[in-house]
Amino acid sequence: MKTPLLTSTALEPGGLVGLDQRARDIFRRIVESYLQTGEPVGSRTLSMSGISLSPASIRNTMQDLTLAGLLASPHMSAGRIPTHAGLRLFVDGLLEIGDLSAEERREIDGRLAGRGRGFDEALNEASSLLSGLAGGAGIVASPVRDAGVKHVEFVALGHDQALAVLVGDDGSVENRLMPLKAGVTPSTLQEASNFLNARLKGRPLHEARTEMRTELDAARRELDVAAARLVEDGLAAWSGGSERERALIVRGRANLLQDAGAMEDLEKVRILFDDLEQKEELIGLLDGVSAAQGVRIFIGAETRLFSLSGSAVVAAPYMSGRQRVVGAIGVIGPARLNYARIIPLVDYTARVLGRILDGQET
Repeated sequence: MKTPLLTSTALEPGGLVGLDQRARDIFRRIVESYLQTGEPVGSRTLSMSGISLSPASIRNTMQDLTLAGLLASPHMSAGRIPTHAGLRLFVDGLLEIGDLSAEERREIDGRLAGRGRGFDEALNEASSLLSGLAGGAGIVASPVRDAGVKHVEFVALGHDQALAVLVGDDGSVENRLMPLKAGVTPSTLQEASNFLNARLKGRPLHEARTEMRTELDAARRELDVAAARLVEDGLAAWSGGSERERALIVRGRANLLQDAGAMEDLEKVRILFDDLEQKEELIGLLDGVSAAQGVRIFIGAETRLFSLSGSAVVAAPYMSGRQRVVGAIGVIGPARLNYARIIPLVDYTARVLGRILDGQET
């Protein structure tokens, strides 16, 4: 049964539609064998797998698939492996995915929603869990904190320093230390606090930021000069903090070495290790999943980040109870990932994280 978990990707003209039944069957068998063993597949192996064709007929079809860019011949081997384009075609049109067992669901539920576990702990556990169950490296991007503002206040800590406090509707609290200019009085702090509370309350800060700066320019005549400066400094402090503090959790790097036998494979893993250090680019990739309604898959050069290592990413967004995407979770590994197993694992884990987050928001 073809999975409903994946986001739809249109097949290119001349893809599956351009393959006859014989070519589809041979192509599917080659890809399935490669995903299982990592080894090139030859015509003799296929002829012994139950295909009622001669090795010569199989070789001709394999050659056609190679010319179409779906298969490649590594080194001098007579066998073939799927190209990244071939893997994409297989995943989009031929991959059959089952479902998780009841036991696997219970394990994920139990490990993520353990007694007394907070959401940040659940994120860490989710990354470790996926790396263990899927065999690749588990990755999680921590959520974008964009709850509405409940309260804003500036508190003097001395004659030259203040604490800017922002309380969110979700109970989160952000504190930023700010230098105070000479001449700032308690009434100035209160004026700046009142100005922001009147305009920010109930609104996500990132949505109100640009509009607030425009309003501030227009309101400078009404505000005390020192209060206007406080408002501007406060907005800059809060808006700059949340993105810098977002975490990227990666677990299971050692799993990536298990199937790397040849020097070429080891070099690709080394490049992938370097890729995993690119925090901002990885978070950007996972944030790009937020528009999806299900699991998304990136293979090889489909992402600039993994074009050299030839790696694959299977990722899904996790949402709050209000169906607001706040982050993403996934698995990274070689292009021959076990997609049929990993896709439902990632999908279900993302759903459980969403339920845990929803429970903390209500």
